[in-house]
Amino acid sequence: MDFHLSEEHMMIRDAARDFAQTELLSGVIERDNKQHFPDELVKKMGQLGFMGIMVDPQYGGSGMDTISYVLIMEELSKVDASASVIVSVNNSLVCYGLEAYGSEEQKQKYLTKLSTGEYIGAFCLSEPEAGSDATSQKTMAIDNGDHYIINGTKNWITNGGRADVYIVIAQTDRDKGSHGINAFIVESGTEGFHVGPKEDKLGIRGSDTHTLQFNDVKIPKENRIGPNGSGFRFAMKTLSGGRIGIASQALGIAQGAYELALKYSKERKAFGTEICNHQAIAFKLADMYTAIEAARLLVFKAAKDKDNGHDYDRSSAVAKLYASKIAMETSVEAVQIHGGNGFVKDYHVERLMRDAKITQIYEGTSEIQKIVISRSILRD
Repeated sequence: MDFHLSEEHMMIRDAARDFAQTELLSGVIERDNKQHFPDELVKKMGQLGFMGIMVDPQYGGSGMDTISYVLIMEELSKVDASASVIVSVNNSLVCYGLEAYGSEEQKQKYLTKLSTGEYIGAFCLSEPEAGSDATSQKTMAIDNGDHYIINGTKNWITNGGRADVYIVIAQTDRDKGSHGINAFIVESGTEGFHVGPKEDKLGIRGSDTHTLQFNDVKIPKENRIGPNGSGFRFAMKTLSGGRIGIASQALGIAQGAYELALKYSKERKAFGTEICNHQAIAFKLADMYTAIEAARLLVFKAAKDKDNGHDYDRSSAVAKLYASKIAMETSVEAVQIHGGNGFVKDYHVERLMRDAKITQIYEGTSEIQKIVISRSILRD
């Protein structure tokens, strides 16, 4: 395996890094404090092609590979994980799902706008009693001839208050179990569809997270994605790609925390020398660097599997499990290296630590990743 980036990949990485440093960084603390959604920055990311990174150019996308997606996600996440999760959901869960499973009419109507950032997408799977368990959906979509009637509740929905297009996973026939689940496209403003209050979160506070209510929401039959009963497979495959996005986000958070800690250790003096010269700090930095390099290789492995058409269910779960663990551990160590300053918002590391925790929770908790991995290895 070639571990070196191509010239094209380096250009993509550098473009994302430049945007993150010049556009995202300046207001990131204020957005976190005030829970401000970065509307104008999302538009700019759309113009740069970040909202439809892997989408075919015929549908308005950038036509890049998954490695490019990982590189962009890492650079954005080093500075602002709230912005990167908006990109992740739009790319991995919404655009991918529509391009892979949607009809040509759905692609022309929705994907062409989602891939350019004109529309923002949301993926609606989690429920108060279901989490990421698609087989336990309580939301129902009743077949009513030429349309469906949706009733139910979805929670922890990223982009929930800003999305134009919502992909909703719902039961249509409980007796059929996983074969009685479908995915539907619901447009914002549809009668009976209500967005609840914004969640006041520990981290990724600049992103929009809401509970959604569906009360007799009527949608046309053509808004069902794929054949009848294909919703469970749709959700599981879409989540596998989503794990690559979140693993990339975790990688970026870890890298960002490490870089800040390294820089601070070279500036801060104690006992007559920069603290990086003390073995206690130097060894911390060595451990952080090694763990991040290992996480990066796992994330690249999952991305390569996807690009090469291989099964990436296991590799994406492995990457997400490990990278999220390293994001949490590295960000905690970065705060520790900063000492008292690590507790101060101006130094950024406390925010990265708060943001890191969610990477162990969404797209399936660490325990769910272990279920995916263990089932896979036991089938070998």
